[in-house]
Amino acid sequence: MTLREKKFYPWVVVGLLWVVALLNYLDRQMLSTMQQNIALDIPALQNAEAFGALMAIFLWVYGVASPFSGAVADRVSRKTLIVGSLGVWSAVTFLMGYCNDFHQLMWLRGIMGISEALYIPSALSLIADYFTGKGRSLAIGLHMTGLYCGQALGGFGSLVATTWSWQATFHWFGIVGVGYAVVLMFLLHEKSDRGAVKTTSASAPVKLKKESVIQSFAVVFSTLAFWVILFFFASSSIPGWATKNWLPTLFHDNLNISMEWAGPMATLTIAVASFIGVIIGGPISDKWVKRNVKGRIYTSAIGLTMMIPALVLIGLAQNAWLSVLAGLCFGVGYGMFDANNMPILCQFVSSRQRAMAYGFMNSIGVIMGAITTQLLGSLAESVGLGLCFAFMGGILIIALALQLIVLKPKYDDIDEEVMAKSADNLEAETVEA
Repeated sequence: MTLREKKFYPWVVVGLLWVVALLNYLDRQMLSTMQQNIALDIPALQNAEAFGALMAIFLWVYGVASPFSGAVADRVSRKTLIVGSLGVWSAVTFLMGYCNDFHQLMWLRGIMGISEALYIPSALSLIADYFTGKGRSLAIGLHMTGLYCGQALGGFGSLVATTWSWQATFHWFGIVGVGYAVVLMFLLHEKSDRGAVKTTSASAPVKLKKESVIQSFAVVFSTLAFWVILFFFASSSIPGWATKNWLPTLFHDNLNISMEWAGPMATLTIAVASFIGVIIGGPISDKWVKRNVKGRIYTSAIGLTMMIPALVLIGLAQNAWLSVLAGLCFGVGYGMFDANNMPILCQFVSSRQRAMAYGFMNSIGVIMGAITTQLLGSLAESVGLGLCFAFMGGILIIALALQLIVLKPKYDDIDEEVMAKSADNLEAETVEA
């Protein structure tokens, strides 16, 4: 019996992709923490506007490419896309170590945006296919913790660059990524019965009809539930990106502590708490949905509910302990919420369109992140970061209400509808005979 035929292989897939997720965020985050090191050799990066443009080009390219990368992932081998995207962005990371001017960095950063956009829709839809029964929220949530860890480790880029050099840092992480892509070629496998669902009326799986890209977009966008999912995903992306990019500054300003302490305090608090949220929210969702088909939605709603007061407290607290407590509350809530986005999407969108649908969600989330990051920069002095963070909690109240009122799934996986209809058709044919 080969590895892919083992019962535990779906969890092997989660473990393999966890490392890819870590590298996904680590490689993109390193640049932000190594600005001062790189600026010694590329003076253009000493200009804040130029550095902002360098960071923004990745987000905009990533955001635009995500829906199309998802549509591709619904139609070709996701293994190929995952291995290929990892190989390309790792090669780009390696080449960034040879850059000696600003324009070279801009081009490579844009290419990285395209290659990294191919990963998340492919990875999440692959995991969702492997976990059609129990464990879906936990599996997807554990995978997402790889992103949290990559984000946290990326914060140490400056330390590594100071110890060796920024060029060597890019080179070695690029080599590690390319090497791991080779490992995935042998260990990662596509779901063997992809595009088919087992029925209760026949032993052979039913192959789902293939659709054109335009038809897939039309099916997804004609569903009210998808628009609600898109809204609460985008709404949560606003504070999600705000904490990534501005929370260290907020802690520095509100608590009068140095950035050397504010940075780790912010990133590690959110990362650790989000991991805890996944560990809590994943199993709760997987068990709750067995008793109530809205169990995943309720678990996600609990996460959103925790994030709302946490944002207000993060923004207004002037005490270090209260700020850390608020950060922990936000992180746990975000982890519970994040673990259930794809599982909730599976309740309303077929496996034929999931990668494309999540790709579009990812696109909107990243674009909202780019807008939020820039907007907070302009409002920091006139309004204050604290009030901005508190205001974000109000946006989540609207998202929470829509989530609970509008989303009414009939199945834990919408493809189960195929099984039900297949059984009904067979019964009708039997009666007629």
